[in-house]
Amino acid sequence: MFGPTDLAKGWIAKGDSDFATARLVLQSPGPYDTACFHAQQAAEKYLKAVVALAGLPIPHTHDLERILSVCVGAQLGVSLAPARLASLTPYAVQLRYSPTFWPDAGTVRQALDIVDEVRAAVAAALPPGTVPCPPSHAASAAISPSPPPPPPAPAPPP
Repeated sequence: MFGPTDLAKGWIAKGDSDFATARLVLQSPGPYDTACFHAQQAAEKYLKAVVALAGLPIPHTHDLERILSVCVGAQLGVSLAPARLASLTPYAVQLRYSPTFWPDAGTVRQALDIVDEVRAAVAAALPPGTVPCPPSHAASAAISPSPPPPPPAPAPPP
């Protein structure tokens, strides 16, 4: 059975995966709506790591302000601006179903800046070793290109 620290580490790892995916999409020519979705998901999972560490039930919501209020109630020292988080919340559901929302790379960069803030605030609030490495390292590791496959073996002589 997993304890609160293990669950928190799991949420961090899942958040890092979403963070890396958003950064990978940003490196492409787009479209960028999925990058915004993954940015919101990363922030959500980082906050849920705090809830997990506190041993509280994980809220079944994508509303980042609501999750932050649970974190603040846990009194673990998470300090974030609710208004900044609120700007990510619509990316969880509304943007996925809006045929008119097509963010540009600048919008994604703003979202990723907020995710950086969330991850740093969560890392500062959790015990040392719970958050494995800076997000740039986590994301870089996740998006490093794979080595090319070996060349095919030569055909046998006829």
